[in-house]
Order: sequence, then structure tokens, then C-alpha cells
Amino acid sequence: MSLSRRQTLVGLAATAAMPLLSGCARALAAAPMPVPQPPGPAPMNEVAAKALLDSIGDNLLALSPEGATSLGLDTGARAWMRSKLTDRSIAGQNHVAEVIAADLARAEAVDTSALDFSTRTSIETVKSAYRTAMQGFAFPYGDVAVGGYRNSPYVVIQNVGAYLDVPNFFDADVPVDNASDAEAYLARLTQLPAVMDGELERLRSARGLGLVPPVFLADKTIGQLTISATNAAKGGGSMAASLAQKTRDKGIAGDWQARAAKIVTDNVVPALQRQIAELQAERAIATDVAGIWSRPRGDEYYRYALKASTTTDLSPDEVHQIGLAQVGELQGRMDPILKSLGYTQGTVGERMQALAKDPRFKFSDGDKGRAEIIAYINERLQIIRDKVIPRAFNTMVPGHLEVRRMSPEQEPGAPGAYGGAGSIDGKIPGKFWINLRTTDLHSKYSLPDLASHEAIPGHVWQGEYANKLPLIRTLLAFNAYSEGWALYAEQLVDELGVYDDFPVGRLGYLQSIAFRACRLVVDTGIHAKRWTREQGVEYFVRVNGSNPLEVASEVDRYCAWPGQACGYKVGQNQINRLRDKAKAELGPRYDLRAFDDAVVLGGNVPLDVLALNVEDYIARTKG
Repeated sequence: MSLSRRQTLVGLAATAAMPLLSGCARALAAAPMPVPQPPGPAPMNEVAAKALLDSIGDNLLALSPEGATSLGLDTGARAWMRSKLTDRSIAGQNHVAEVIAADLARAEAVDTSALDFSTRTSIETVKSAYRTAMQGFAFPYGDVAVGGYRNSPYVVIQNVGAYLDVPNFFDADVPVDNASDAEAYLARLTQLPAVMDGELERLRSARGLGLVPPVFLADKTIGQLTISATNAAKGGGSMAASLAQKTRDKGIAGDWQARAAKIVTDNVVPALQRQIAELQAERAIATDVAGIWSRPRGDEYYRYALKASTTTDLSPDEVHQIGLAQVGELQGRMDPILKSLGYTQGTVGERMQALAKDPRFKFSDGDKGRAEIIAYINERLQIIRDKVIPRAFNTMVPGHLEVRRMSPEQEPGAPGAYGGAGSIDGKIPGKFWINLRTTDLHSKYSLPDLASHEAIPGHVWQGEYANKLPLIRTLLAFNAYSEGWALYAEQLVDELGVYDDFPVGRLGYLQSIAFRACRLVVDTGIHAKRWTREQGVEYFVRVNGSNPLEVASEVDRYCAWPGQACGYKVGQNQINRLRDKAKAELGPRYDLRAFDDAVVLGGNVPLDVLALNVEDYIARTKG
């Protein structure tokens, strides 16, 4: 999946818990009152429209100091952001809602008919993202991602919260080139307890409304928070160690580690303990019901979450049926490959489970296997760079990339991997984060496909094109496009021959795509059809032959992020429909590289805007 570090951090600012909505945010969340109709949108010239987009981008970035750092934009007039963290309190998040509402009104007031295609697309993209966000703000709980993937009813859970995001941010994205940078690091660290207490305020508010996570998520979150607190109590843990390493690498004199350790042990650890106590209180009244349907306004919330994830109006039943049909189709392609490998007995799922135990495709245990996995990923990525990229794109980007292990605190509740592009200036590389809590999570037939999804030509590659667009377009990302592109990237690797002499790798690719089709079934099953967590895990293992270790965390993620898992296959389906349309209309003038350029150069957009971008490509090609 793409849990791009940059998109995570920018999206964190664009979240809101709404029990205390105020000002225009409350007005927009409430039922509309009869008012005189305002005048229609006003014509705007190109210069003014671009200035408006720049202003909206600046406003969104200002809500996320961490995002500015991750993008390399916390310099000059934005240097103040280098020493700040996002305010996650109710008041801070209400401010986010007010900014989004005001900028939506500004975008809605523009008549785009006289603007060039690119500028018009950017304004339509802003309106789509902000309108959907305002629907999310109508709920009295949770995080609302403005142009991001992470809509969650739970403010702190096994894969959401400052206890995870901020230490990873400090380690991966915060540059320390001089003493001033080190002081800014400490300033941010000093703010972390207040940030966590802001989350605590929102947790308590949600509990007062009757919203608590299921028991199994509460248990996992308490465990991870406990690991964080225990490690932090040991001399400041990773946050102090990271500053010490960065200052040591740059030869910056000072007692940096001791100062960081004191902040962490005296202030951050107690804040972690306060969150643990709150989660324990929630756990005491929690049930094992997995689906959001059982929470306040749950069915309504799930319809919103599906819309936000897929940028469509597909109903839960429609999504469920699409998943069932596509699982069957993909397994029809897997069956003959399994037979060719000697796996002839049982269902496709049963045979894939048997394949997973084949020692030919396993890595060593422990640190030796972890090193093997990282080396293997880098080897496969080089094959993709050499064999796929020149045949898939006319317009190139560097694909600046690091493969890194997730932190031990994050691994228990994290997916198998995630990735995303680095900073706009290229100084901070894109990341392919790999979960190595056990080497049994990965196999030699599944990792090549995972690398294509998370890194190249998937999330890292696509994200670098977004860096060339106006700032607001770099900040806004749509789950169906992001994840649909990453699945399409997997497809390109297969179509362009990487698995022609590696049939078990093609099997890994097909299982991956079928896995995403299964997500449509399981996510809607849990949140709309009242499946249990165990039913979701069992479906993956039985039908797709998935690794039980992997899918347990996967299903937990769906429980924490309703609807998010459905964006992948819905997005890929739409890209393929648009490609088929381009082939049919252009005939011999169709070119794969030109089509792929049209998809990535148009930026990260909702699926209806993607259709407009492809129609523009078709019209330009026809001349």
C-alpha cells in the first residue's frame, strides 16, 4: 500500500475531530438554511487562478509543519515551520476545518471556463478534495484526510497517532545540518507531549459519544504504546538516538542526546502513559464487533468513507459484487501457472498456501534473512529500471529511493510495506518501508511485485511527477488514484515481460491483484455486511491462500480505516477502462508510453478528473 510518508504528514494536518465545531466549519456541517442565492462563479484569468492555487496550497501546507519539512519547503518565509508540530487538539483541528471551508468557497467562486486545461484541472481537483472533506467534517469524531488516504474514526489506534508518526518523522525526514536545526529538533520534541494530549482530548470526546475501537484493536494499540513508552524511557529511545546520530554525523558539538533524553523521559513518556490509560479505559467498555456499522452513525460513516476512498458513488453492495467477480477471474489465470509448477490438487487458495511453504521461495530467519530481503528488493528494482521504465514512459523522473526497515514500534500494527516519493528538491529520497518483524512475511515470488507497487514504477515513481505540479497538487492525493496507479504499475511490470522467465513471480503478481479484489469483499463484508474480524481473515486465507500473519494485520487495518482498502482495485479498474477507451479511439496512434504519461503528468486526481485528463490526451493525439 502507499502510506507515503509525505502524504501521511500532510494529511495529518488536514484532519478534524468535530464535537466542538465552530465558526464556518459548524455552519457547513449543519443542515443548510434557506439563504439568498449568491451570484454565480466569477470569470478569472490565468494569472489570478494560479495565484489562487498558490494561496490555497500555502494555506494547506501551513497546517502541516511536518509536511513542509518532508517536502523540503521549511525554508525562507516558511522557516518557522522547522521548529513546529501540527496541533492535534480539538481547537487545532477545528481551525483546519475552517481553513478548508473558506478555501473551498474561494475555489467554488471561480468560473474556470476561460482557463487552460491544466489550471482548470487543478481547481477541479481542489474542489473535489475539499467537498469530500466537508462531508467528513459533518461527523462528530475521527480524522478527515483532505486529499489523503487516512480517514479514520479513531484518533489513536494501532496505525494512527503521533506516537507512531512523529518518531518516524524525526528519524527519516528531519534534516540536521547545523546547530540551529538541532535546536529546532529539540523545539519540536518539546511540543510532542502537548500534541499527544491534544489527541487524548479527542479520544475522550469520542468515548463520550460512544465511539471506542474493538477490543482487538485496543489491545494492539495498548501493546504498541507500551513498547513506545518502554523504549522512550531508556535514555530517550529512538528520538534522542536519532538526534545524537545526526549531530554526530555532521560534527555538531553539543549535549544533544542528553537534552533530548531529558525531554523524552520527563515529558513524552508521561504523555504516552496518559494515552495508555485512556486506551485501557476504552478497552474496558469495548466489544469485539469489528465493523463501523455498530458505531454512532456507522452506516452513514461507511458510505462517506467509501466515497472518500474510491472517489466514486459506488454502494457497499456494488463494491462487494465487483470484488467477488474479479477474484474468480484472477484465480482463473493463476490456476494454469500453479499446475505448471506442479501444484495440481486443491483450490487455488489451498495451492497458494502450499506454495508459501516451499523452501525454494523463503528467506533465512532473523537478521540474515532481513539483509537478504533488502538486497533482493534492490536487485529486483534494478531489473524494473532496466526493462520496464524505458518502454513505459516518455517523460522520465529520477526515481530517487531508499529501502528501509520500519521501526520495531511500528511493525506489529503495520502492513507488509508502504512507500512514497521524497522531497521536491530531491534532497530527501523516496522511501520503500518494509516490515521485517519476521522474514516469514515475505517470499521470493511476492517481493518483486511488492517492489513495483511501493517503489518503481509505483508510488515513489508516480510521486515524483506530482512534485512538478503546483504546490496544492503535490499536497493533495487521492486514494483511488494513488493505489490504482500502484496496481497498474504492477500490471505494467508483468505486461512488459519481467516475469516471462520467472513464472512464479507472475503468480505472485496475480495473487497480489487478487488480494486487492479480496479487499473489496472483506472491507464491505466487515463494515456493511456485519462480518467478524475472523471471517475477514479466513476469507483471505481460504480463497486467496494469503499468509495468515500478513492478513491479520491487514484486516485490522480495515477495521481502523473503513473503506480505504477499496480504493486500490476500483482505481486500477478505472485506469484500465480508460486505457481500453484510448486504444479503441486511437487505433494505431495509441502508444503505451504516451498514455502512461497522460496519467502521471496529470497528477494525483479523483477518478472523474482522471477521465478528463485521458480524454484530453485522446483529443490531442487525434489532432
